[in-house]
Amino acid sequence: MNRRPTLLAAIALTAAAALSLSACGSDDSSKDKDNDKIAGADTGSEKSASPSASASAAAGRPKIELPSDLSYTFDWPKTGDKEKDAVLADSEQSVKAVDLAIANQNALDKPYLYYYEGEAAAGTEQFIQNYVKNKARTTGAYRFYDPAVTIGGDGTASFSYCEDQGKAYVMYLKDKKVKKTEVTAKSYVIYHTSLKKNEKGVWVIQKIISQSGSSKCQP
Repeated sequence: MNRRPTLLAAIALTAAAALSLSACGSDDSSKDKDNDKIAGADTGSEKSASPSASASAAAGRPKIELPSDLSYTFDWPKTGDKEKDAVLADSEQSVKAVDLAIANQNALDKPYLYYYEGEAAAGTEQFIQNYVKNKARTTGAYRFYDPAVTIGGDGTASFSYCEDQGKAYVMYLKDKKVKKTEVTAKSYVIYHTSLKKNEKGVWVIQKIISQSGSSKCQP
């Protein structure tokens, strides 16, 4: 997605039509090659793993406060493994940070850059910039599920998960008009991320690939 990784794709229409941002990830694309979307709000299921207040403070994690019309459910309960749970917690915040940048209309918003580096950061910047260019942002509800975390022995990790964008939409800021889209197979997106634990103990995303219409994520 060139983002946060996959979730919303900017679709250019004819000059007579408005440019439409789909609430679903770009068609079978890499997040560092296409514009997809991810979402994140400061709400989620009680089961979601989150870093302790002390850990967050120690690492200087940014505070993320999103518009009230955005909601997220993270159906990825704690595993009982300290490192895996840390990956889940930081990944949740990384999702929310991208939507915050979109809401702030700032493709260089510091909170998301706290969680993305290199290739993933560059792709995410482009993803966010599509919203800024079209004066639009995300709205609605997102659900994340079927997490799979693998911890490497060298301070790296891989994390895959599904996203349901069926109730997530694009809102144009000028007139607050919400573009609702039909739920299709492409409303279900799978993400594959590569992370590294930095010197602050934060799991940052280095690469992210997304695929819409994944059979693994279909209901």
